[in-house]
Amino acid sequence: MPEKIVRSATNAIPDDPEWSTYRFIIVAAKRARQLQSGARSFLPTTSRKPTVTSMEEVRRGLVKYTDLNQEEALEALHQQQLEQGG
Repeated sequence: MPEKIVRSATNAIPDDPEWSTYRFIIVAAKRARQLQSGARSFLPTTSRKPTVTSMEEVRRGLVKYTDLNQEEALEALHQQQLEQGG
């Protein structure tokens, strides 16, 4: 019997349609780097660890990100449609 895969909401970005844990980690890591460089937190926190703070910010959807692969694919599709149309 196949195992049922359960997606954990603790390691997912709220607006990510794929619920990618990998994307969550990358976004949280980049935000942690920003916090280490002096950026202010979006949340009042008692934690002094930037990784904990960044993960909570990402979980709550406070960190905006852009998926460059998706943008490139949409741009290529748009270009293809322009070429076919005229």
